[in-house]
Amino acid sequence: MKLPDVFNKYRDVIDADLKEVLTPFDLPLYNMMRYHLGWTDAEGRPTANGSGKALRPTLCLLACEAGGAPFDRAIPAATAVELVHNFSLIHDDIQDDDSERRHRPTVWKIWGKPQAINAGTAMNILANVALMRSEVRGLTTEQCQSMRSLLDEATLHLIEGQYLDISFEGRDDVTIEEYLTMIKGKTAALIACSMELGALAGSGDWQSARKLREFGECLGIAFQVRDDILGIWGDPGKTGKKQGNDIRQKKKSLPAVCALSEGDSKHKATVATIYGKETVTDDDVGIVLDIMNRMKIQERVQAVVDDYCGQAGCIIQGAGIDERNTACFEEILHYLTARDY
Repeated sequence: MKLPDVFNKYRDVIDADLKEVLTPFDLPLYNMMRYHLGWTDAEGRPTANGSGKALRPTLCLLACEAGGAPFDRAIPAATAVELVHNFSLIHDDIQDDDSERRHRPTVWKIWGKPQAINAGTAMNILANVALMRSEVRGLTTEQCQSMRSLLDEATLHLIEGQYLDISFEGRDDVTIEEYLTMIKGKTAALIACSMELGALAGSGDWQSARKLREFGECLGIAFQVRDDILGIWGDPGKTGKKQGNDIRQKKKSLPAVCALSEGDSKHKATVATIYGKETVTDDDVGIVLDIMNRMKIQERVQAVVDDYCGQAGCIIQGAGIDERNTACFEEILHYLTARDY
């Protein structure tokens, strides 16, 4: 699926402001961040590598415009949420022992885990530095402080979600409700915050901002569950990963939670045994895939995506924003929850 045009509308502005935040810093620590963001190779030479979709800052700037203000009022907030997101990715790669991201070695794989922890932690601090520049864009000190509190709260929920995700690794009894609570923190919290910060920078109306926050939370849940589907059934030619990759990595994504909690006793025992192995083989992946396919888990999990997508659509239709911006949000919603990569 083609990335919606709205992602291209703000991309140059987002990248320019991220680079501006990092410009004063020349310690090698910050070169690790530049590498992670796709701007340089490991030796510091400029590259043309992609740095992700920039979903969260795009939503932030679009929410600002939906609030009736020029999007540049929310640029510091957009940069802040992108820095928080990337801090979480650096730490996530360490915690999961992932050696590759966006088809390149991860930060820790090149510089080691202790320095990667430093890079991620410093990036999180830079997010607050970036956000507090909002006064230059016409926001009051009080508005800036309120927005910082919202970002800190979202970051805490993100970390709580990551804690829950890691705690699920040794459990075979994770419920669907527990899983949804986890992704509301790990994935949806920052997406929802992006929308709320943009709306506050745009209109300053807390009621409208809360509506957009609700949309962002539903979007974030649908986005993550769709990601779970692609992690198992995605086309390797489009995702760049083997089919069943999340099974191979023993991730307790929603399909795995369903197989472990809703299958018959024999199937649950088989999946639990495979997920309990130190190394999952290709044959093991095939067995779990067969069980999931017989249980029609892909269809059932997609129904969860469709449900949250429907909720998000209803929220944005009732948010009181103009037709053009509503259409942009709906286009993003459709893309993110039906994408194949």
